Amino acid sequence: MKLVRTIVLIIALLALSNCKKTYNEKLAAANQSIAVSSAPADKSAFFSYVANADPTAESLSATNTAQATAPIQANERKIIRNAELIIEADEPQQSQQKISTIAEKFGGFVVSTEAKQNQTVTPSAPATVVSLTVRVPAAQFGAALAEIRASGGRILREKITGQDVTEEYIDLEARLRTKRALEMQFLEIMKQARKVSEALEVQTQITEVRTEIERLEGRRRFLENQAAFSTITMTLQTAAPLVAATTGGFWQSVKTAFGDGVDDAVAIVLGLIHVVLVMLPIGGLILLPAWLLLRKLKHRFTWTKHASASAEVAEQNQ
Repeated sequence: MKLVRTIVLIIALLALSNCKKTYNEKLAAANQSIAVSSAPADKSAFFSYVANADPTAESLSATNTAQATAPIQANERKIIRNAELIIEADEPQQSQQKISTIAEKFGGFVVSTEAKQNQTVTPSAPATVVSLTVRVPAAQFGAALAEIRASGGRILREKITGQDVTEEYIDLEARLRTKRALEMQFLEIMKQARKVSEALEVQTQITEVRTEIERLEGRRRFLENQAAFSTITMTLQTAAPLVAATTGGFWQSVKTAFGDGVDDAVAIVLGLIHVVLVMLPIGGLILLPAWLLLRKLKHRFTWTKHASASAEVAEQNQ
């Protein structure tokens, strides 16, 4: 009986060690797949691991490969289009209402609007400036822009830009599929954990993967939104007032020259007064003490010289 118990105990210990070894190997393989998934150029190691652990992973790898090699259709491209316009209008606020109606007509909406009145009107500054930003569906971008041009007013500046983000969008989708498959593998490993330390270690890895998934999903949603709706930014302003050039005769020129001379003379007098006022504290703090010191030194030098002369005369008389 003792021999049988010993054999059973040995078999149980061997089975337990094999289970722990298998768990550690899977955890190490999953940790290695994190580094593999972060480099999009080398995902084969991860998919081979997933294929060994889950039969559905092989189809995931094949899908990624097929999507990476499949040609991209023109209507599937993700292109972000923006436009900037400066329009001169007689009534900028009325033009703002027209453009808002145009945006809503094409399924868009107004993002922001701001109106400013120029208090100090100069010959080169418009009296009223309205800033307006609208977003319209990308499919209606050209039609909405054409109707805005025809809404009235003179186009002073127009700039249209486009950015193709298709490659980045496809890369984000591939990385998201990889991260989700990795998360599923960690969840399977979590079910096999036998110790609290092992469960905590796997949970840490799951948290990191989910954080990365949320970041990638946020960037993907941003690209989808920017590509689905185009942005049109407009500045509506009134025409700058025209100032008629006045030309005078000879006496007008003489009058202007005399006025300029008077202005220059007044400027010179004010400059001299400014110099005098600036020199007063300088003279009181620096020049006056220096003059008193020099005067005292001169007086001492004169007294010393006089005393020496008197001594010489006294010696000669003796």
